[in-house]
This record gives sequence, structure tokens and C-alpha cells, in this order.
Amino acid sequence: MSTTPGAGPVAYWPRMENRRSFVAIVDDEESVRRALLRLLRAANMDAEAFASGEAFLSSLEQFRPDCVVLDLQMPGLTGRDVQKRLISMQINLPVILITAHDDMVTQQQSLSDGAASYLRKPLRGDLLVRSINESIARAGGASSAGGTSGHRTES
Repeated sequence: MSTTPGAGPVAYWPRMENRRSFVAIVDDEESVRRALLRLLRAANMDAEAFASGEAFLSSLEQFRPDCVVLDLQMPGLTGRDVQKRLISMQINLPVILITAHDDMVTQQQSLSDGAASYLRKPLRGDLLVRSINESIARAGGASSAGGTSGHRTES
């Protein structure tokens, strides 16, 4: 799942000053994935979209995003399931959960488990972009030189 056409063998790209943020989008609705990809690219971010939590988790061997935007309710692994798997795998990256089915208990559990944000659909683009930028900055994000989290690999 390369964002660079024709990229060669798997390579790690360490954080460099002024590097664009790299965001993973996980949503089972194709129209939502397309809209979020357009939004994030317009906000000068690199992004990759996945139709399922399983596809996203299996891609972590190939790349590591700076942030992941997860739909809460998906067939198979839910956004909460993916969040829990990331924790159990000791992968520390900002998680932003999005949902059309707001539930206060799930919101509280998600945030107490470390989610950076919990946003309701329909999403306000400016709020999502701000949430992503703030969560990456708190995690020592893409504009931080010399950081170690959020490396990206390309194949």
C-alpha cells in the first residue's frame, strides 16, 4: 500500500522536519473513505484508506501512520477492536474514532483507553483536520525532527 508510485523495496522513512503527516483512514463505507482522502490531501496530508480493521492491522508491517482515523461501527473488527489490538500490540499512535452511532459509554471507554478524539458523523472537516494535527503534535508528530514513532515504510 504505497503512497509513492513505483517505490522500491520496503524502506523506513525517519521523521524529518516539515514532513507531511501520514494518516490511515479505516471505514467500511467507500464514500466516506473517498471523502476523507480528498479532505486530508487538500489539508496537505498523505493518507491511505482501508475498508476494514483487518486490512489496516495487516498493513502495519508495511507502514506506520502518524495517526489513524477509525470508524467505530464496521463489520468484523470494530474501531474499538482495532484500538484494543493496537494497545495489545504496543503500537502507540494517535487514534481518532468516528461514528454515526454515538454512545456515551463507548465514548468514555474509548477516551480512557487513549483515543485522541471521538467525533460524530457527519464530520466537520475543519474539526477532523484540527483533531489530527493536534493529536500528532501531542505524540511528537510529523513536524518533529528525530522522533521515533510513526515511521512509514513503502513497498
